[in-house]
Order: sequence, then structure tokens, then C-alpha cells
Amino acid sequence: MTDNSTSHNKKTSSTSPIVGAYYFPNYHVDPRNEDWHGTGWTEWELVKRAEPRWDGHQQPRIPLRGYEDEADPAVMADKIAMATIHGVNAFLFDWYWYSGRPYLQRALEEGFMPQTKAGGIQFALMWANHDWANIHPMKRGTPQTIQEHGGLDAHQFRVATDYMIEQYFIHPSYLHIDGRPVLQIYDLPTLVYGLGSIEAARASLDDFRQRVTNAGLGDLHLNAIVKDVTVLPQESAGFDGPGLVAALGFDSVTSYVWVHHVELPELETPYSAVADEAADGWEVLSSRYSVPYYPNVTVGWDSSPRTVQSDLFDPAQGYPHTNTIAEATPAEFGKALERARAFAQQSDSPLVTINAWNEWTEGTYLEPDTVHLHGHLEEILRVFGSHKL
Repeated sequence: MTDNSTSHNKKTSSTSPIVGAYYFPNYHVDPRNEDWHGTGWTEWELVKRAEPRWDGHQQPRIPLRGYEDEADPAVMADKIAMATIHGVNAFLFDWYWYSGRPYLQRALEEGFMPQTKAGGIQFALMWANHDWANIHPMKRGTPQTIQEHGGLDAHQFRVATDYMIEQYFIHPSYLHIDGRPVLQIYDLPTLVYGLGSIEAARASLDDFRQRVTNAGLGDLHLNAIVKDVTVLPQESAGFDGPGLVAALGFDSVTSYVWVHHVELPELETPYSAVADEAADGWEVLSSRYSVPYYPNVTVGWDSSPRTVQSDLFDPAQGYPHTNTIAEATPAEFGKALERARAFAQQSDSPLVTINAWNEWTEGTYLEPDTVHLHGHLEEILRVFGSHKL
């Protein structure tokens, strides 16, 4: 690490970091989903049809507030109020751009953005630039089919990033770190592949930064999602993460979910064991990367709803037939939050990421269900409190 980064990680801060929860916007109707799955389809259909796959398996997960339409401004207003009351300061929206236009954007553009204003809950984009595959649900033994490609050439990259600047970065509730609008990017190899080379990708990112500055929005803060273990079948693997982050000029790194760093050796791997390994890994990641690492806390993990429920469940098949995180109680989650806050204060991290607000079909969500009610949200309030940004 550079001297500057090392000193960054040795600071102790009394300021509470921003708590940002990833938001997966597949719970509203989208035309492409209707083409693939039928009129009116949303991922709630998988949640509703989930079944216990072994003795004691906690499925289906039932949302306490019902199967809501997140693109409805009134529904989103309730979500914002619930998040704000419990100390969630920002939604980090999974954002997609395929075939020359955005995908799954209505939750953000029609539901969230009209309900927010300066001084309230904030939002940022987590550009989920991976390929989109047929995993909703995935049938055992079925070859992976790519429905949309995530890699963009230079022209499409410019079109997509101009859209970000014009539609989102100018919004008064867009998340800034040190006065700089934040963009997270999920898959760096896909970014490089689409643009043709590391050098070409760096040139496009530098041009993007200049366009943000020219728009009067200051310097862009680029935050990379890093991973040691691939989960989705279409994720990139086997690349030099630290080298790529440095070569592309990113400003910081974080994680999306614990299972990108921690293997699950058992069908039901205890949450406490995964949490210990993940927290130990924050220091390792900080030492590997030449830019600051922002800690991530994960609520749980169970991707079985994304499998065809009549198939036999076999983790040897790979995602979404994966082992799960068990005993993911609010109390255990609270312990992980305490460690994340301590790490953030010690490292002067301005952001703690949480997976996720609503990854229902991966078993990692803060939204209340009929088992834990608001318990996970209450732990965020206990550990981080609420603070004005």
C-alpha cells in the first residue's frame, strides 16, 4: 500500500459512517422481464413459490408488508421512511444498462427519486455490469443462457455514463463522499472486456471523470466491488484485482456480499463462522489494495428460491444450488455491525455497505419478514443510530 493509504487505515474517527444498503430492483414490472417470463412478472413470483428443500429449511420467506410494487411512489415512500427511522442513510441501487438502454430502473426513477430531497435519504448507483443470465429460476442441468451482455464498447459506455450524469448525479439526494458523487462498478473484467483493453478502459473512465467535472459536479469517486470467490455463473474470475483497481484508477473498494470472500463449507454454515472470517478479511483486503477498503456486512444467504423447486437441491451443481448461511438472526447481525463500525472508525471509512435491503431470493434482506419482523433494522439503529448526512 502507499504511505497515504496506510495512514488512512490507521486513523480513528468518531464520525459515524454512512450506512448504505444495496437495493435489488426486480420487484416491479419491466418490459424485458415480461418478454422472458410473462405479463406482470416480477421476482416476487420466485419468493412466493419457494419451498423448504430439507428439514428445518426456512422457506418460504414471507414479507411482512406483502408483495409490494416498488415502482409505486407511495410504496417507496414507506420503504424510505422505514430505512430512515432505522439508520439506513442510503440505498445503493443495483443498476443495469443492456442493449442501449437501462433495465429495472423504474423502482429508482419512478418510485424512489420523486420521494427524496436534499437532506434526506440518499442514493447511489452500483453498476451491475455483469451479463444477465437465465437464473430466474435456474433449472438443474440447464446450460446457462445469456439474455443480455454487460460489456459495453466505448460508444455505449459514453451513452450509459452520460445517462448517469444527466439523470442521477445531478439529483440533490445523490450520494457524495468528500463532496464527490459516488459510482460503484460490479465487474471490472467485464468493463475491460467491453472496452477492449485495460488502457482503453482507463481512457474511458478518465473521460467519464472529465464529463462529470464539466457538468459542474466535481470529481467522480469510483468505488470498485472486489471479490475472491465468484457466485453468479456469469461473473468474472481469475484476475488480478489489486492490479486492475490500480490500473483503472479507482478511488476505493468494497464488497457486495460475504460469499464473494468466504466459502460456505456446509449446507447450513453458521452465520457466526462466516461473520468471523469476513471481518478478519477486512484487514486483509485493506492490505492488498492501494486504496481504502469500505467494510461490508451481509444479512444472510440462501439462493434456493432461484432454483426450480421441483428439482432435487444439490450444492454441487453451483449457483443457485449453493450452501446457505444459517442462524442469521438479528442478534448475530448486530455483532457483525459492531465489528464493522469499529473497523470503519479505525480506518476512517466513510461508508459501510450492507447486503441487502431486499435480496429476497438470495436470503439476504433488511426488509421485515414474518419471522424476524424489524429485528435486523433495529440492530442498525442500535449500532449506528441515525445521523444527518
